[in-house]
Amino acid sequence: MPYPPPAVKPEVVINDLTDRQLDAYLAVREIAIDTETLGLNPLRDRLCLVQLCDRDGRATLIRIARRADASTPAPRLKRLLESPKILKVFHFARFDLATLRHHLGIVVAPVYCTRTASKIARTYTERHGLKDLALDLLDVEMDKSMRNTDWSAPALIAAQIEYAAADVSMLLQLKDRLNAMLEREGRMDLALECFGVIPTIARLDLAGYRDVFEH
Repeated sequence: MPYPPPAVKPEVVINDLTDRQLDAYLAVREIAIDTETLGLNPLRDRLCLVQLCDRDGRATLIRIARRADASTPAPRLKRLLESPKILKVFHFARFDLATLRHHLGIVVAPVYCTRTASKIARTYTERHGLKDLALDLLDVEMDKSMRNTDWSAPALIAAQIEYAAADVSMLLQLKDRLNAMLEREGRMDLALECFGVIPTIARLDLAGYRDVFEH
């Protein structure tokens, strides 16, 4: 019988990390990240939430106010996500990178994408969603019922907080399992090359380009 996601209790802050949180995250080598937005168009739909979690289960939810200072809306988060010493692990990094760049001016690097890694490693299936990965690789059953909720509401309900924390609580463990598969099948170099291209694809998305590699 599948297990539930880890019981992570996140801290919730407004607009940016605290100095204490930043110092703690700067001391790690990798961090899991996700975002929640008002919709799926980064140019139209505002960023509402940024979730972070490290291997110790230290989770933070950063609520992004509607009218943040446009010059440096989240300077501590920017410092963390642009640090070349820390690997940032996403699921479907293409969307999150475009969102963070457009709304907060953050150019994230270096990047790892579990969805991309899954598509390269798990060629025995067409199911590469986070819920599918968690069940297949970690035997964890995720509840995705809160995905389509109003993340811009004045206050988050407990179910939203639990959902948002769960989305980042397993990404680092999933990365480990996917890396083992990539190494086993001799596909790690290809995956790393793909991760390096994702920031460029995110920039193309923001600029309105589609299928630039097609004939």
